[in-house]
Amino acid sequence: MRVPRVHQARTISPNTEISLDADASAHIGRVLRMSEGQAISLFNGDGNDYPAIITAAGKKTVDVRIEGCDANPSESPLNLHLGQVISRGDRMDFTIQKSVELGVNTITPLFSERCGVKLDGERLEKKIQQWQKIVISACEQSGRSVVPTVRPAMNLLDWCSEASNAVKLNLHPRAQGGISSLALDSGRVRLLIGPEGGLSEAEIAMTEQQGFTDVLLGPRVLRTETAALTAISVLQSRFGDLG
Repeated sequence: MRVPRVHQARTISPNTEISLDADASAHIGRVLRMSEGQAISLFNGDGNDYPAIITAAGKKTVDVRIEGCDANPSESPLNLHLGQVISRGDRMDFTIQKSVELGVNTITPLFSERCGVKLDGERLEKKIQQWQKIVISACEQSGRSVVPTVRPAMNLLDWCSEASNAVKLNLHPRAQGGISSLALDSGRVRLLIGPEGGLSEAEIAMTEQQGFTDVLLGPRVLRTETAALTAISVLQSRFGDLG
C-alpha cells in the first residue's frame, strides 16, 4: 500500500507527537481506516516530507509521532506562474488540479472581456478557498511538498502590468513561433491562458504592450483547459523536468 501523504498547515518537527487536524483525521481514521502502528507522510509546504507513525487512531482524532525530516526533490527548476482566465463549471477545477501535478508554482484566476463567469464578493472568496484546497489535494497525490498559491482573482490588465523579470507568454493561434524557439534566462515564466472565446483584439494588443510574446502550440485550436495543460507540459519538457 502506498504511504498516504497528508498536508498539515503547521510547524512540524522530528521526534515530536502531534494530533492531525479534523479533515486529515477523518480521512486517515474514517476513510482509509488506518490504525496504530501504520505509516503516513506529512508535509506543510516547506519542501520537506515528514515520515510519521500513527500512535492513536479514531474516527475523529488521529495522533502521530514524527519520525524524521526528508528533503523532497520533486520541484521543477522552472518557476511557472499561470494566469488563467476563469472557465465555466468544473473546467477551472480541472485546470488547477492538473497544472499543480505538472509543477506550476503560482496560479492567478483572471477576469477578461469574454470570461463568461460572474463571481464576486463572498462567492469569489469561497471559490478561491476551494481552489486552494484542490491545490493541496493535488500536492498530496502528486508527491509535491511545496504548495502552490492561488492568488486573489484579478482583472487581466492588472495582472499583465505587474512588474516581473519572467518571460511572459500568451498563447495565440496566429503566432509566428512556438515554445521550442524561446530562450529562457531567468528560469521564470508567466503564462497567460485566455477564456473559451479567446482574448479580444484589444486585450491581445494590451498584452503585447506589456511585453508578452505570442506563442503557437500547433495547428489545432485547443479548449482553454487543454491549452493550459499542453503549454505547461511543453514548457516543463523544454525548460523544466519532464521527459
